[in-house]
Amino acid sequence: MSKCRVEAAAGAAGILLRYLQEQNRPYSAQDVFGNLQREHGLGKAVVVKTLEQLAQQGKIKEKMYGKQKIYFADQDQFDMVSDADLQGLDGKIVALTAKVQSLQQSCRYMEAELKELSSALTTPEMQKEIQELKKECAGYSERLKNIKAATNHVTPEEKEQVYRERQKYCKEWRKRKRMATELSDAILEGYPKSKKQFFEEVGIETDEDYNVTLPDP
Repeated sequence: MSKCRVEAAAGAAGILLRYLQEQNRPYSAQDVFGNLQREHGLGKAVVVKTLEQLAQQGKIKEKMYGKQKIYFADQDQFDMVSDADLQGLDGKIVALTAKVQSLQQSCRYMEAELKELSSALTTPEMQKEIQELKKECAGYSERLKNIKAATNHVTPEEKEQVYRERQKYCKEWRKRKRMATELSDAILEGYPKSKKQFFEEVGIETDEDYNVTLPDP
């Protein structure tokens, strides 16, 4: 074997051994390859062969799960952890979890504040908006002035007459719509198709087709 190949194999062995020890959890060769390929550029064949060699040398453990080999760090190399140490670690986990939740909550608050600030108008935009509103108010003032100066105002009697006619026509509209609805519902009881298909075949157009709403009484 050439010197370059030996160095490459040693480098791969060091990378894989360090990875399994740091992670301290079981992995298949495919898992190891997928996790390290992008960072270290290791080929799958190199990963498989190196893991097998490390297991044969007793540096890592190998176990069969069905047809798949699983590799993990030799647990004998790690110090035994007492119950007190485990309780201490559990306490740290609880504290860190609370800290993470607090930070996540702070992030949500800051994101909401950022969103609110991003949607707010800038000073130049506000100045422009004020000018446009002033211009709009001036236009309304001019219209109001012309209306007050006009002589053809609607009298209270004329206004009342318009309201009465409106109520009359709305009442008739409501009555005819109810009659049409009752009639179509009666037909649809024995009609084999949907209400929409029936309306299309007969040529019925509804208020909803034109976004028209019956005024309140």
